[in-house]
Amino acid sequence: MFNRILKLVANFNQSLFLFGPRGTGKTSWIKATFPDALYFDLLDSSNYQTFLSQPNRLEKMIPEQYSSWIIIDEIQKVPLLLNEVHRLIESKHYKFLLTGSSARSLRRHGVNLLAGRALTYYMHPFIQQELGDNFDLSKVLQYGLLPGVYLSETPKKYLESYIQTYLREEVLQEGLVRNLGDFSRFLEIASFSQGAVLNHSEIAREVGVSRLVVANYFSILEDLLIAFHIEPFTKKAKRRLIQHKKFFFFDVGVYRLLRPKGPLDITEEIDGAALETLFFQSLKAVNDYYDLGFKIYYWRTSDGAEVDFILYGENGLYAFEIKRATIITPKMLSSLKIFAKDYPMTKLYLIYGGNHREYHGNITAIPIFDALKNLPDLLSGKI
Repeated sequence: MFNRILKLVANFNQSLFLFGPRGTGKTSWIKATFPDALYFDLLDSSNYQTFLSQPNRLEKMIPEQYSSWIIIDEIQKVPLLLNEVHRLIESKHYKFLLTGSSARSLRRHGVNLLAGRALTYYMHPFIQQELGDNFDLSKVLQYGLLPGVYLSETPKKYLESYIQTYLREEVLQEGLVRNLGDFSRFLEIASFSQGAVLNHSEIAREVGVSRLVVANYFSILEDLLIAFHIEPFTKKAKRRLIQHKKFFFFDVGVYRLLRPKGPLDITEEIDGAALETLFFQSLKAVNDYYDLGFKIYYWRTSDGAEVDFILYGENGLYAFEIKRATIITPKMLSSLKIFAKDYPMTKLYLIYGGNHREYHGNITAIPIFDALKNLPDLLSGKI
């Protein structure tokens, strides 16, 4: 059991949400962290049926004068239960920890998210700081960092099962799509857009559905927390910029399995997107776990200059360019230099496939393993 970095901080009687995709380890973590809590699992059919038909039964299942944590796992399965939770927080001052792998059902049923009475946290796949010496970069780039996958003796089969189960349980059973075949085809086509600017019309033509259907599919992925969009960085822009969003599946292993591979597919392109994905998911996790407060963007001009990730917040402005190459060329530094002309206060980093740190003017080049290992310090301005 690896120690997870996530730390929940709550004031007296402060309830909490813990969101994260299925398989990131939420249930294992809360059981280990809160062994004495009163625990209700909504994936258990008896709990599900009980609360679905009578949400108010919850109060009768809590001992009088109970003062410890009450955990409801996968709260999105019975969205109306949130209204009862809200009432019990107000009337009984109970402390709830509510986990979920989707906010879609909650919003769809119009229930409140406890009106600000609960803090929200996120659980991510493993990061390097949690695995320590057990972190294997080549394995991570192939199979990702979902705990069950990473610890499995057959990671590819586990990952295949994970994706199929996720489709069946979260998409088909929830009735989120009418045609699972179209959605499965969409997932494959969407993998070609990993780390790229989205073109909904082009993807719709490839899948054979309307542009509106594709837009809804992307919305489903985001609601299930298995994909993310990042916005272009346009603050005080001095150039014509691309305004469309970029797309990422949440885990490099999920991307690699969905991405078709064959004689016509370019290995370098797939591997490059995998490296970028790994760095992106690590950025998101470290930013959340260490409460750094950055928003993550990308930057791209209309004439093709692009920086993969821009982090902007009270702790500063950072720019990261990700390259697989082991030898640094002037071309690899060009976009960072252009960005620095517009934003001279930026801390500039090239993350690359070499073995040594290099310094090119105001740009620091850091090997990918080194960058992942020291990411918290890097984003805290200590490097």
